[in-house]
Amino acid sequence: MTSDNATMNGTTSIFAERTVHASPQEVFALLADPARHHLTEPRDWVRGSLEGQPVPITEVDQVFGMEMFNTHRGGRYEMHNRITVLEPDRAIAWAPGQRTPDGEIVAGGWFWRYDLESVADGTRVRLTYDWAETPLETIELIGGMPAVSERYLGKSLASLAAAVESGES
Repeated sequence: MTSDNATMNGTTSIFAERTVHASPQEVFALLADPARHHLTEPRDWVRGSLEGQPVPITEVDQVFGMEMFNTHRGGRYEMHNRITVLEPDRAIAWAPGQRTPDGEIVAGGWFWRYDLESVADGTRVRLTYDWAETPLETIELIGGMPAVSERYLGKSLASLAAAVESGES
């Protein structure tokens, strides 16, 4: 951890937890399906997959593209997420990035990680947002880190729970 990208209290990650009333397999199935990824979004930030028929996530280093929308970023943009952790029914993480003109994916330095734990009434889901590797130039471009709050993470988990528990997934 460097002081360049830490918040005032020295933290470079935040997290939220929630019990979802579904099995780890059901929760993981939604998280590993780029076509349903937008169901984890409490706003209209994640719009949908860039691929017409996206394949489920099955391996580390796999990339899935998402259409995004944020007025602070000028409207529509694309993110290409590289899977960094994949433990079926237990954990999944990805590092968002953008494609360069030659097709290379350059990560922004942050990642999203979901850890799943079976509990008596479903699955405890922990969502972590970590920006420890985000370069200072990127932090300044974004307008500071974290780019989202713990409250936002909690709303994201509520969206995930609503999708899985309603059978929408």
